Amino acid sequence: MRRPTLLVVGCGDVGLRVLRLLAGRWRLLALTSSAARRDQLRAAGALPLVGDLDQPATLARLAGLADAVLHLAPPASEGAVDRRSAQLLAALARSSRLRRLVYASTSGVYGDAGGAVIDETRAPQPSTARAARRVDAEARMRHFGRAFGVTVSVLRIPGIYAPGRVGGDPRERLARGTPVLHAEDDVYTNHIHADDLARACVAALYRGRPQRFVHASDDTRLKMGDYFDLAADLAGVARPPRITRAEAERTLSPVQMSFLSESRRLTNERLKRELRLKLRYPTVAEGLAALKA
Repeated sequence: MRRPTLLVVGCGDVGLRVLRLLAGRWRLLALTSSAARRDQLRAAGALPLVGDLDQPATLARLAGLADAVLHLAPPASEGAVDRRSAQLLAALARSSRLRRLVYASTSGVYGDAGGAVIDETRAPQPSTARAARRVDAEARMRHFGRAFGVTVSVLRIPGIYAPGRVGGDPRERLARGTPVLHAEDDVYTNHIHADDLARACVAALYRGRPQRFVHASDDTRLKMGDYFDLAADLAGVARPPRITRAEAERTLSPVQMSFLSESRRLTNERLKRELRLKLRYPTVAEGLAALKA
Protein backbone atom coordinates (compact mmCIF):
# COMPACT_ATOMS: atom_id res chain seq x y z
CA MET A 1 0.00 0.00 0.00
CA ARG A 2 1.07 3.61 -0.56
CA ARG A 3 2.92 5.08 2.36
CA PRO A 4 1.21 8.16 3.85
CA THR A 5 3.03 11.48 3.54
CA LEU A 6 3.88 13.63 6.57
CA LEU A 7 4.92 17.26 6.37
CA VAL A 8 6.91 18.46 9.40
CA VAL A 9 6.85 22.22 9.88
CA GLY A 10 9.55 23.50 12.21
CA CYS A 11 11.89 20.53 12.08
CA GLY A 12 14.26 21.21 14.97
CA ASP A 13 15.42 18.74 17.60
CA VAL A 14 12.00 17.19 18.27
CA GLY A 15 11.17 17.12 14.58
CA LEU A 16 14.37 15.22 13.83
CA ARG A 17 13.48 12.71 16.52
CA VAL A 18 10.08 12.23 14.87
CA LEU A 19 11.73 11.67 11.50
CA ARG A 20 13.87 8.91 12.97
CA LEU A 21 10.79 7.22 14.44
CA LEU A 22 8.85 7.30 11.16
CA ALA A 23 11.63 6.57 8.66
CA GLY A 24 10.51 3.80 6.31
CA ARG A 25 6.89 3.96 7.47
CA TRP A 26 5.93 7.38 6.06
CA ARG A 27 7.07 9.49 3.16
CA LEU A 28 8.61 12.45 4.99
CA LEU A 29 8.73 16.11 3.99
CA ALA A 30 10.26 18.89 6.10
CA LEU A 31 9.67 22.61 5.65
CA THR A 32 12.71 24.76 6.42
CA SER A 33 13.46 28.43 5.98
CA SER A 34 17.20 27.69 5.78
CA ALA A 35 18.60 26.22 2.59
CA ALA A 36 21.71 25.31 4.60
CA ARG A 37 19.72 22.66 6.48
CA ARG A 38 18.74 20.66 3.41
CA ASP A 39 21.57 18.13 3.74
CA GLN A 40 20.79 17.55 7.42
CA LEU A 41 17.12 16.92 6.67
CA ARG A 42 17.93 14.59 3.78
CA ALA A 43 20.26 12.62 6.05
CA ALA A 44 17.37 12.27 8.52
CA GLY A 45 15.20 10.76 5.79
CA ALA A 46 13.10 13.75 4.76
CA LEU A 47 12.70 15.62 1.50
CA PRO A 48 13.44 19.27 2.39
CA LEU A 49 11.14 22.02 1.17
CA VAL A 50 12.42 25.57 1.46
CA GLY A 51 9.72 27.96 2.64
CA ASP A 52 9.22 30.69 5.21
CA LEU A 53 6.16 30.97 7.45
CA ASP A 54 6.67 34.75 7.46
CA GLN A 55 6.45 34.87 3.64
CA PRO A 56 3.10 33.42 2.48
CA ALA A 57 4.13 33.28 -1.19
CA THR A 58 6.72 30.61 -0.34
CA LEU A 59 4.05 28.31 1.16
CA ALA A 60 1.80 27.91 -1.89
CA ARG A 61 3.51 24.67 -2.95
CA LEU A 62 2.45 22.94 0.30
CA ALA A 63 -1.15 22.46 -0.84
CA GLY A 64 -1.92 18.85 -1.63
CA LEU A 65 1.48 17.44 -0.67
CA ALA A 66 0.69 15.66 2.58
CA ASP A 67 -1.85 13.43 4.29
CA ALA A 68 -0.75 14.75 7.70
CA VAL A 69 1.06 17.78 9.08
CA LEU A 70 3.09 18.07 12.27
CA HIS A 71 3.33 21.77 13.14
CA LEU A 72 6.22 22.35 15.56
CA ALA A 73 7.14 25.92 14.59
CA PRO A 74 6.72 28.65 17.22
CA PRO A 75 4.82 31.88 16.59
CA ALA A 76 6.72 35.05 15.81
CA SER A 77 8.23 36.89 18.77
CA GLU A 78 5.74 39.76 18.65
CA GLY A 79 2.13 40.52 17.80
CA ALA A 80 -1.22 39.67 19.31
CA VAL A 81 -1.98 36.75 16.96
CA ASP A 82 -0.02 33.92 15.35
CA ARG A 83 0.30 35.04 11.74
CA ARG A 84 2.61 32.15 10.94
CA SER A 85 -0.04 29.55 11.72
CA ALA A 86 -2.68 31.57 9.87
CA GLN A 87 -0.53 31.66 6.76
CA LEU A 88 0.30 27.96 6.96
CA LEU A 89 -3.37 27.04 7.31
CA ALA A 90 -4.28 29.27 4.36
CA ALA A 91 -1.87 27.29 2.20
CA LEU A 92 -3.07 23.91 3.48
CA ALA A 93 -6.72 24.86 2.90
CA ARG A 94 -6.19 24.80 -0.87
CA SER A 95 -6.31 21.00 -0.91
CA SER A 96 -8.69 18.33 0.37
CA ARG A 97 -5.94 15.71 0.82
CA LEU A 98 -5.02 16.61 4.41
CA ARG A 99 -6.57 14.34 7.03
CA ARG A 100 -4.58 14.92 10.24
CA LEU A 101 -2.83 17.87 11.83
CA VAL A 102 -0.87 17.81 15.09
CA TYR A 103 -0.01 21.18 16.61
CA ALA A 104 2.65 21.60 19.30
CA SER A 105 1.37 24.24 21.71
CA THR A 106 2.49 25.04 25.26
CA SER A 107 1.14 24.53 28.75
CA GLY A 108 1.91 28.23 29.23
CA VAL A 109 -1.55 28.96 27.84
CA TYR A 110 -2.96 28.31 31.34
CA GLY A 111 -1.00 31.03 33.09
CA ASP A 112 -0.69 30.65 36.85
CA ALA A 113 -2.82 27.95 38.47
CA GLY A 114 -1.46 28.45 41.97
CA GLY A 115 0.09 24.99 41.98
CA ALA A 116 -3.25 23.25 41.35
CA VAL A 117 -3.55 19.95 39.52
CA ILE A 118 -5.29 20.72 36.22
CA ASP A 119 -6.56 18.78 33.22
CA GLU A 120 -7.27 19.82 29.64
CA THR A 121 -10.72 21.19 30.45
CA ARG A 122 -9.25 24.17 32.31
CA ALA A 123 -9.81 27.42 30.39
CA PRO A 124 -6.65 29.16 29.14
CA GLN A 125 -5.63 32.34 30.96
CA PRO A 126 -2.37 33.38 29.29
CA SER A 127 -0.33 35.87 31.27
CA THR A 128 2.29 36.61 28.60
CA ALA A 129 2.07 37.77 24.99
CA ARG A 130 3.82 34.65 23.75
CA ALA A 131 1.24 32.44 25.50
CA ALA A 132 -1.59 34.56 24.07
CA ARG A 133 -0.24 33.93 20.56
CA ARG A 134 -0.37 30.20 21.30
CA VAL A 135 -4.01 30.46 22.37
CA ASP A 136 -4.72 32.21 19.09
CA ALA A 137 -2.95 29.44 17.16
CA GLU A 138 -4.86 26.73 19.00
CA ALA A 139 -8.17 28.34 18.10
CA ARG A 140 -7.14 28.66 14.46
CA MET A 141 -6.12 24.99 14.31
CA ARG A 142 -9.39 23.73 15.77
CA HIS A 143 -11.48 26.00 13.54
CA PHE A 144 -9.55 24.73 10.53
CA GLY A 145 -10.21 21.13 11.59
CA ARG A 146 -13.95 21.70 11.91
CA ALA A 147 -14.18 23.66 8.65
CA PHE A 148 -12.23 21.21 6.49
CA GLY A 149 -12.88 17.85 8.16
CA VAL A 150 -9.32 17.49 9.46
CA THR A 151 -8.57 15.72 12.74
CA VAL A 152 -6.59 18.26 14.74
CA SER A 153 -4.68 17.27 17.87
CA VAL A 154 -3.26 20.04 20.05
CA LEU A 155 -0.44 18.94 22.34
CA ARG A 156 0.06 21.31 25.27
CA ILE A 157 3.73 20.86 26.07
CA PRO A 158 5.63 21.83 29.23
CA GLY A 159 9.42 22.11 29.60
CA ILE A 160 11.22 19.86 27.12
CA TYR A 161 14.46 18.36 28.40
CA ALA A 162 17.05 15.75 27.47
CA PRO A 163 20.72 15.37 28.28
CA GLY A 164 22.62 16.92 25.38
CA ARG A 165 19.64 18.85 24.04
CA VAL A 166 20.49 22.48 23.35
CA GLY A 167 18.33 24.60 25.63
CA GLY A 168 16.97 21.51 27.38
CA ASP A 169 19.95 20.15 29.28
CA PRO A 170 19.76 21.36 32.90
CA ARG A 171 23.56 21.34 33.11
CA GLU A 172 23.58 24.48 30.95
CA ARG A 173 21.68 26.44 33.60
CA LEU A 174 23.65 24.87 36.43
CA ALA A 175 26.88 25.95 34.76
CA ARG A 176 25.62 29.54 34.63
CA GLY A 177 24.85 29.46 38.34
CA THR A 178 21.32 30.80 37.85
CA PRO A 179 19.56 30.79 41.22
CA VAL A 180 16.26 29.12 42.06
CA LEU A 181 13.64 30.09 44.60
CA HIS A 182 13.43 28.98 48.20
CA ALA A 183 10.92 26.17 48.65
CA GLU A 184 8.26 28.40 50.18
CA ASP A 185 8.39 30.74 47.16
CA ASP A 186 8.96 28.11 44.50
CA VAL A 187 6.63 27.02 41.69
CA TYR A 188 5.62 23.62 40.35
CA THR A 189 6.91 22.92 36.86
CA ASN A 190 6.12 20.16 34.38
CA HIS A 191 8.40 18.22 32.09
CA ILE A 192 8.61 15.90 29.09
CA HIS A 193 11.69 14.15 27.73
CA ALA A 194 12.34 15.05 24.08
CA ASP A 195 12.16 11.37 23.07
CA ASP A 196 8.78 10.92 24.76
CA LEU A 197 7.52 14.12 23.14
CA ALA A 198 8.50 12.81 19.71
CA ARG A 199 6.65 9.58 20.51
CA ALA A 200 3.62 11.59 21.65
CA CYS A 201 3.60 13.41 18.31
CA VAL A 202 3.62 10.08 16.47
CA ALA A 203 0.87 8.69 18.71
CA ALA A 204 -1.27 11.76 17.99
CA LEU A 205 -0.81 11.23 14.25
CA TYR A 206 -2.29 7.76 14.61
CA ARG A 207 -4.72 8.01 17.50
CA GLY A 208 -5.52 11.67 18.20
CA ARG A 209 -9.21 12.51 18.56
CA PRO A 210 -10.71 15.35 16.51
CA GLN A 211 -10.05 18.87 17.85
CA ARG A 212 -8.70 17.48 21.12
CA PHE A 213 -6.28 19.00 23.64
CA VAL A 214 -3.75 16.63 25.23
CA HIS A 215 -1.11 17.35 27.87
CA ALA A 216 2.18 15.96 26.57
CA SER A 217 3.65 15.79 30.08
CA ASP A 218 5.28 13.13 32.21
CA ASP A 219 4.35 12.05 35.76
CA THR A 220 6.79 14.35 37.57
CA ARG A 221 5.38 16.57 40.34
CA LEU A 222 8.40 18.65 41.38
CA LYS A 223 9.02 22.26 42.12
CA MET A 224 11.57 23.97 39.89
CA GLY A 225 14.30 24.14 42.52
CA ASP A 226 13.94 20.44 43.32
CA TYR A 227 14.30 19.60 39.64
CA PHE A 228 17.60 21.46 39.37
CA ASP A 229 18.78 20.02 42.69
CA LEU A 230 18.16 16.53 41.31
CA ALA A 231 20.00 17.33 38.08
CA ALA A 232 22.94 18.76 40.02
CA ASP A 233 23.17 15.70 42.27
CA LEU A 234 23.10 13.33 39.30
CA ALA A 235 25.71 15.35 37.42
CA GLY A 236 27.93 15.65 40.47
CA VAL A 237 27.98 19.45 40.50
CA ALA A 238 26.95 22.09 43.02
CA ARG A 239 23.26 22.71 43.56
CA PRO A 240 22.01 26.12 42.40
CA PRO A 241 21.82 28.90 44.99
CA ARG A 242 18.41 29.60 46.56
CA ILE A 243 17.00 33.12 46.77
CA THR A 244 13.75 34.71 47.88
CA ARG A 245 11.13 35.88 45.42
CA ALA A 246 11.93 39.48 46.33
CA GLU A 247 15.61 38.90 45.50
CA ALA A 248 14.64 37.22 42.23
CA GLU A 249 12.52 40.21 41.20
CA ARG A 250 15.51 42.48 41.75
CA THR A 251 18.11 40.35 39.97
CA LEU A 252 16.46 38.22 37.27
CA SER A 253 15.20 39.29 33.85
CA PRO A 254 11.47 39.69 33.09
CA VAL A 255 11.59 36.56 30.93
CA GLN A 256 13.17 34.54 33.74
CA MET A 257 10.63 35.89 36.20
CA SER A 258 7.76 34.91 33.91
CA PHE A 259 8.71 31.26 34.43
CA LEU A 260 8.85 31.81 38.20
CA SER A 261 5.37 33.34 38.26
CA GLU A 262 3.37 30.35 37.04
CA SER A 263 2.77 27.21 39.08
CA ARG A 264 0.68 24.25 37.95
CA ARG A 265 0.67 20.45 37.88
CA LEU A 266 -0.57 18.85 34.68
CA THR A 267 -2.50 15.60 34.50
CA ASN A 268 -1.64 13.27 31.62
CA GLU A 269 -4.50 10.75 31.56
CA ARG A 270 -5.47 11.62 27.97
CA LEU A 271 -1.89 11.06 26.85
CA LYS A 272 -1.89 7.59 28.34
CA ARG A 273 -5.52 6.56 27.79
CA GLU A 274 -6.40 8.12 24.43
CA LEU A 275 -3.01 8.20 22.71
CA ARG A 276 -2.00 4.97 24.50
CA LEU A 277 1.51 6.24 25.08
CA LYS A 278 3.65 4.41 27.62
CA LEU A 279 6.28 6.90 28.72
CA ARG A 280 9.85 5.77 28.29
CA TYR A 281 10.87 8.32 30.93
CA PRO A 282 7.88 8.58 33.30
CA THR A 283 9.72 11.02 35.59
CA VAL A 284 12.77 13.24 35.32
CA ALA A 285 14.65 10.81 37.57
CA GLU A 286 14.69 8.31 34.69
CA GLY A 287 15.17 10.97 32.04
CA LEU A 288 18.17 12.54 33.74
CA ALA A 289 19.82 9.24 34.70
CA ALA A 290 22.31 9.68 31.85
CA LEU A 291 23.81 12.61 33.76
CA LYS A 292 25.43 10.10 36.12
CA ALA A 293 27.96 9.36 33.39
